[in-house]
Amino acid sequence: MKAYEDFSTPLASHWNQHVVGGGTLALGVDGARFILANTSSRRYANAQIDDYQGLPRRRFPWRPPLRLTVLARFSHPSGQLPGTAGFGFWNDPFLMTGTRIPTLPRAVWFFYASPPSNMKLDLHTPGNGWKAATVDALHPFAVAMGACSPLLILLMNIHPLYRRWWSAIQRVLKVREATIHADMTDWHTYTLEWGLETASFYVDGESILEHAPAPRGPLGFVMWLDNQYLIATPQGRFRWGLIDVTGDRWMAVKWFSISPGQM
Repeated sequence: MKAYEDFSTPLASHWNQHVVGGGTLALGVDGARFILANTSSRRYANAQIDDYQGLPRRRFPWRPPLRLTVLARFSHPSGQLPGTAGFGFWNDPFLMTGTRIPTLPRAVWFFYASPPSNMKLDLHTPGNGWKAATVDALHPFAVAMGACSPLLILLMNIHPLYRRWWSAIQRVLKVREATIHADMTDWHTYTLEWGLETASFYVDGESILEHAPAPRGPLGFVMWLDNQYLIATPQGRFRWGLIDVTGDRWMAVKWFSISPGQM
C-alpha cells in the first residue's frame, strides 16, 4: 500500500478532513496550509486530514514496514506556535474522530507541542517542543503495569527513584523521543522509517533518531494543527486545555508520500 499527495487536485477519497472551531484547510497548487486564525481558548480548533475516521482500530490502514516523507514548514518557530501539530501514525486513542472505546496510545510520528504542554514521557527530552517520537503503551506488560499506577506515581515523585526507574519504564512503554533543532519556519524534508522492530527519523537526510522501538500496527495516518495542550507526567500531573491563538498560525505542506519500507 502506498500514497502520494501534493494537493494540486481535490483530495483523494481516502483522505478525510477534520476542520472544527477556527481551523481552516486551504488546498492549492502550492500545497496545503493548515491554519488557525484568531481562535479562542473557549473552543477546540483543528485543521486535519487523516484516513481513519469512522473505522474501528483493527481496520486502520497502515502497518510496517513503510516510509513517510513530508515537505513542510510552519509559520512560527518552536515555542511560539501555539497548540499541537505534526504528522505520522497513531491509534487515535482519545475519541477524536469516532465513537471507539478509549485506549492507551500507540504512535510513531513527528510531533509538536507548545507550552504549557508537558508530556514528559522521555527521561532525557523536554515535555514540549518539536520532536521525533514513538510510544506503544499497549504492550501487554505495560497494560499490566497500569494496575500499579497509583503506587508508581507515588514513587516517581521521589526524584532519585524517578531517575533510576523511569528509563526502564519507558522501555516497556516503547517511548523514545528526540528534539528536532532545525528551524520549523524553513522548508524541510521529514522522513520516518517505520520498521517491524524499530523506527528511524531524518530531517533533510540527517539522522534525528535511529533504532527507536517501533509500535505495532495497524495505525492511522494523521496530519494536523490544533489549539490544545496536555500536561501528563510520571509524577501524576494531568491537565488538558485550550490555547488562545492571535492572528494566523499555520503549517504548510508541499507534498507527502507513504511508500513501502525496508524490513
